[in-house]
Amino acid sequence: MQVLLTILALVPIVGAVVVFFLKGHVAKLVGYGVALTTAVLGVLAVVLHAQGAALAVEYNWIPAVGAHFALDLDGMGAILVLMTVILVPVVLLAEWHVGEGDTARWGGGVFFALALLMQGFALVVFMASDVLLFYIAFEATLIPTYFLIAGYGGPKRRSAAIKFLIYSLAGGLVMLVAVAGLYAVSAAAGQPSFLVSDLVGIEMATSTGRWLFVGFFFAFAVKAPMAGLHTWLPDAAEQSTPGTSTLLVGILDKIGTFGMIKICLVLFPEATAWATPVILIWAIVSVLYGALMAINAKDLLRLVSYTSISHFGFMVFGIFALTTQSLSGSIFYMLNHGLSTAAMFLVVGFMIRRRGSADIDAFGGVQKVAPVLAGVLLASGLSALALPGMGSFVSEFLVMAGSWQRYPVHTAIITLGTVLAAVYVLRMYLRTMTGPVTEQVSTHTDLTTREKAVIAPLLILLIVFGFFPKPVLSMADEAATQTMAVVGVTDPAPQVQEGNR
Repeated sequence: MQVLLTILALVPIVGAVVVFFLKGHVAKLVGYGVALTTAVLGVLAVVLHAQGAALAVEYNWIPAVGAHFALDLDGMGAILVLMTVILVPVVLLAEWHVGEGDTARWGGGVFFALALLMQGFALVVFMASDVLLFYIAFEATLIPTYFLIAGYGGPKRRSAAIKFLIYSLAGGLVMLVAVAGLYAVSAAAGQPSFLVSDLVGIEMATSTGRWLFVGFFFAFAVKAPMAGLHTWLPDAAEQSTPGTSTLLVGILDKIGTFGMIKICLVLFPEATAWATPVILIWAIVSVLYGALMAINAKDLLRLVSYTSISHFGFMVFGIFALTTQSLSGSIFYMLNHGLSTAAMFLVVGFMIRRRGSADIDAFGGVQKVAPVLAGVLLASGLSALALPGMGSFVSEFLVMAGSWQRYPVHTAIITLGTVLAAVYVLRMYLRTMTGPVTEQVSTHTDLTTREKAVIAPLLILLIVFGFFPKPVLSMADEAATQTMAVVGVTDPAPQVQEGNR
């Protein structure tokens, strides 16, 4: 089964090339078939990992510099692989008619090909155990994403795509310097290599480790995105199709939080401890800033993008709180956020297609003419605000419960983000779904069978993970335990009051 990971990564990439040369309906059918095949392979790999199978592949790639084509499926990687193979078929079904309008630059087949190409590169990132391979796949994801934004969406999509590219390339170039520096450190230690397993615990000067940490963290903070480095995201989300926004926020942005754990924590434990006080404050700012901006947003797509900035703040906070529980919660949060944000973006997309506008004030009374759509929007919003019974509640609770053990004051402050989440979700629902039916909304139809098929698996999984999270949480716990051991940090001892002894 060692070849399974290679096949999993190559199927969507090769499939994308094939789909690119096909036309019309055939291209979409073949592309969707490739996405479903990738989903089957991905689920198989995750199941085998959960059963204890060792899934790893390693080939000498560039022996002169110690680079390997090395893929490995650990607990965190398995969760993100599962998320990726689920979301892409959902997005392709939601965007089945993409490219049929006058504003699209290319046809729907090209959209499908670009989505598959992005999926293939993202899968390589989530499975890579060689830093150079990780970096190359990290940068390669920018190519299809740029064209997905620039080719489809709103009137200002090209400028939004360029802004996305500039920010991403800036982060990537800083990371490239850090990658080169990491190789120099390994060469100086007498074992030039890019393998993560060879780089763990390697001796380096304190200042060197801290500079390398900053280089990697900066790139991941742009991708995540954290407040101050986030401005590309609202523009990209507003000008992209809802499907592109789902791929961007649901999958690609997880590379940021994934990299913080896989690279920053594991390879630079001393620098992690040094930077943690600043990063925790930064994460709190991201949570509160994103929530406040979502409350004041006037555009539905920008609103969802700002909610993601707030949610990524929670993930980063849990990662750098450095307890097994908070780290496990952050890993589980990545999956739940991918599902809930996908549901939000896609149902908002259905609303925009019916109304012809993303302006919140352009709606009103939708629940009277499209009750199923209104119910789906409410359920998606409740998952975003971490309602008990949803998988998002489990992950957010774990982050805060684990963080409280070490940083109770910080955790008390960040809890305000949960309160603000209820405000922006319910405020958006009230303004769009309730009230008198406007003339423009009165002709709206309810969700079609295809649209119900798009949203149903996302909401079902969120509910399943809310009531039965153990299968996924066990993989998250595995990754968190391994990371804590490598970093050399133990959970705080529980405090017992004298009267309770």
